[in-house]
Amino acid sequence: MKNLLHTTVKSVKRGAIVGTVAVGAVSLLLTGCGEAPPAAGGSDGTQNAAAADYLGCIVSDSGGFDDQSFNQSSYEGMQSAVKDLGIKMKEAQSSATSDFAPNLATMASAGCNMTVTVGFLLAEATKAAAADNPDLHYAIVDDNSIKADNVKPVVYDTAQAAFMAGYTAASVTKTGKVGTFGGINIPTVTIFMDGFAEGVKYFNDKQGKDVKVLGWDSDSQQGSFANTFEIIQEGTKITNNLLSEGADVIMPVAGPLGKGAGDAILAANKGGKDAKLIWVDSDGFLTAPTYKSVMLTSVIKTMGEAVESIVKDDLDGKFDPAPYIGTLENEGVALAPFHDLDAAVSADTKTQLEDIKKGIIDGSIKVESKSSPK
Repeated sequence: MKNLLHTTVKSVKRGAIVGTVAVGAVSLLLTGCGEAPPAAGGSDGTQNAAAADYLGCIVSDSGGFDDQSFNQSSYEGMQSAVKDLGIKMKEAQSSATSDFAPNLATMASAGCNMTVTVGFLLAEATKAAAADNPDLHYAIVDDNSIKADNVKPVVYDTAQAAFMAGYTAASVTKTGKVGTFGGINIPTVTIFMDGFAEGVKYFNDKQGKDVKVLGWDSDSQQGSFANTFEIIQEGTKITNNLLSEGADVIMPVAGPLGKGAGDAILAANKGGKDAKLIWVDSDGFLTAPTYKSVMLTSVIKTMGEAVESIVKDDLDGKFDPAPYIGTLENEGVALAPFHDLDAAVSADTKTQLEDIKKGIIDGSIKVESKSSPK
């Protein structure tokens, strides 16, 4: 049987991370898990010709493609489609919500075969663009609200992987307090926070501990929010507040504001603290290396693989609007390796994480969030 706790990130030496969960470098077909897309082109050149005429497009939310998080991961997926499939690409980066509709109009005017929009905040603009252009195909990451024949929702049950992150955080805290905060109070943010808090609760129940979660209450669905994904300093401010309250493991769910959290933790550690950071969406050790010395792990969504697979399916004439839901079972979500902080996580905890993943997949461990996709 395949080991459920594995590492596949190329930069990690074989065997260096025995007990962490990493996303496979396996491309996800949108009905589950499949093989990586083959290079474009058949012996008769038909596929090459089709790819050469195919235009794949992508529109970011206001975090931009350099957010070191979900915009960047999705963007890299489109870039991989260009490299692997031989298609053409067009991009539009949004700096504010007012850019969404104009950017989508630009893509439609360019005749994009597939336009990927990144983020829950683009839902309204994507729905309108799809209605205005029924012959064009769209996919939206992190939203499942659009019901249209030409829109493919791509959503993730990140609570599952965040549950494992919360359990890990509870196992390594020295203060007995861990923290989380969000950018904006929307379902694609709070789903991480729910999973994190549930993982801490599960640790407490199993280990007889009383680790506290600062910044989020799953029952009331209230917590700490910056009310922005754009002002990085707000991430620094909230993280400093959590640190002052005693949290020594912090998970920001706020796109670029994660950099503000990382800056605060690095500064605090220079002052004598021993705090750690948990990244979200991508493997922060690789995408945000400035903070790798404090990066405990990351809650990953395999957006890059999903984007490339959507484009390949569309290129092959296999587009369908059925939602894709990423889970631990299909490797749509995962817990990243512990990388340089591997020694901070005990062997017992690593074994427990393996059992937890198995339990979530077989249903014996229930991870429930009000925001989990259905």
